[in-house]
Amino acid sequence: MTTSASMTQAQAAPEPARGGTVTWACRVGFPPTAIFPFTPPERFGLRNINEFQMLMFRPLYWLGKAGKPGIDYDLSLAEPPVWEDGRTVTVTLKPWKWSNGEAICADNVMFWMNMMVVKGSRFGGSAPGSFPDNLTAYEKVAHDRVRFTFDRPYSRTWVLMNQLTLITPMPRAWDRVADDVPASGSTSLADIPAVYDYLVAQNGEWTEESNHTRTRWADSPVWSVVNGPWRLKRYTMDGVVTLVPNERYSGPGLPYLDEFRQIPISHDEQMYRLLSDGPDGPGAVQVGYLPAGLMSETAGQATAERPQPVAQGYRPLPVTAYCSRLMLINFENSSAAGRLLKQAYLRQALQCCLDQDFVIREIFQGYGHRSSGPVPAVPDSAYLSPSQRDNPISFDTERARRLLAEHGWEVTATPAVCRRPGAGPGRAGEGIAAGDTASLTIRYASGDVALDRLVRRLASDAATAGIELRLESVPGNTLLSEDHSKPDEQTRWELNTWNGGWAYYGLPTGEVLFKTGGGANYGRYSDPRADELIDKTLISDDISAMHEYQDYIAEQVPVIFMPSFPLRLLEVARNLHGVEPVNPYGLINPENWYYGPA
Repeated sequence: MTTSASMTQAQAAPEPARGGTVTWACRVGFPPTAIFPFTPPERFGLRNINEFQMLMFRPLYWLGKAGKPGIDYDLSLAEPPVWEDGRTVTVTLKPWKWSNGEAICADNVMFWMNMMVVKGSRFGGSAPGSFPDNLTAYEKVAHDRVRFTFDRPYSRTWVLMNQLTLITPMPRAWDRVADDVPASGSTSLADIPAVYDYLVAQNGEWTEESNHTRTRWADSPVWSVVNGPWRLKRYTMDGVVTLVPNERYSGPGLPYLDEFRQIPISHDEQMYRLLSDGPDGPGAVQVGYLPAGLMSETAGQATAERPQPVAQGYRPLPVTAYCSRLMLINFENSSAAGRLLKQAYLRQALQCCLDQDFVIREIFQGYGHRSSGPVPAVPDSAYLSPSQRDNPISFDTERARRLLAEHGWEVTATPAVCRRPGAGPGRAGEGIAAGDTASLTIRYASGDVALDRLVRRLASDAATAGIELRLESVPGNTLLSEDHSKPDEQTRWELNTWNGGWAYYGLPTGEVLFKTGGGANYGRYSDPRADELIDKTLISDDISAMHEYQDYIAEQVPVIFMPSFPLRLLEVARNLHGVEPVNPYGLINPENWYYGPA
């Protein structure tokens, strides 16, 4: 018998209708730039993976179900993994197919695994000592079954959510070294280097903004073979993406929409104008976002709990993901500034200069929460250390001044000047010379009003503590491509931020972000003690290991932890349904979206 509550809910939900186009506004400066899902660190992010690639190429296991953490086995390519003992797990693939009619099979998984073994350092989700380094064997045991044997017992939850979810099976159509020359990447490691080079060529230069290869992605015999609910119809040089339903999708339900478009946005004011025009008419967006720095203008007298949309045709939808916002620190910079950044006391002083309460209240209009360590505070979880709930390194410019003064800096003016150089108690630190100044440069993504206000406020407050912060704004994609992919540039930057960070895809362990050599360890932070504590979180489900790891990282400040806020504060057309519930890992399912009565 149906309850009255469920009856009311069913009556409220309109009948899904097929047809129509939804236009999605990309985040400022970040249209999709990579289609090959073996994505390198410099392009490893939500825009390329969660909101673009995964629409076409599904991972082995899909994270997030009904708006909550966990695995959605209905959307996964494989059945729940079966453990034979503490070290061996077997994965059985469902009888689903690629868009060219071929079965998704064990060879497709072996192809990916071989790529990981040979080219793992070029995959942004890799970390030394974890997948596949922690395997003693992986093998095809049937046409639809793969067995993984680990070098020791690990947390089964971590293996499922942080290891097996990394696998994106790759079709036979990709296993080639030239357009008409097939290879054997699924069975031979020797073929992988040439296959990888071929696929990268089909993607085009990862960081080249004028990559004309993108305009040929839709017709490519490689990228047109998909197993997700969408396939690419068009990608224009100015970054407009058009996706259409994959009629051969094997999963639960084909898309209702005729098309899903993604358009580039160059600055927050452009997004504001689009929302002001409403969700109807030529050039309108049906899913946009309220730019954080302009929320006070757009929300009017609304409260943080219930803001008013820019145009009445939208409804607000905060997208709260399991995400940490970070300002990166370059530990490979060999200049005087780089040697300064290697000092933990200086990094702690910088953290003290960030007034997170001001940023949340005045810039993010109440949307957000303080952050002091690597495990997000929202949504709340047992993984968050009790000592991190009180934000141990809070805003305190006087403490920042004392930290500098106690380590040999004269702080009577800005920038502070080193008076007690060298290593040892009460001194500035190894490599820092007498007369060096506390002067640093922050490179940050242009076009983001909120970020611009944040870094300017940080620079102002840091100046009162004796730290000079010079600000340099550059386009977001340029910042990432220059600072994180070009060898001649990697050692030059000092601090950078694009108002982003890391959305955890699984458990909030730190092997990718903070372990030596981690795929997303963009600042090249390396600390043997941190590595040891991270490793403990991977082999044990004991929550104390997670707490010990994050408390140490919070104290060492390998990044500046920035206030966190919703991944996006979406504005969704009122007549567009199926967008809720929000995936906690930042994935989207536009195949569930449909138009109906507002």
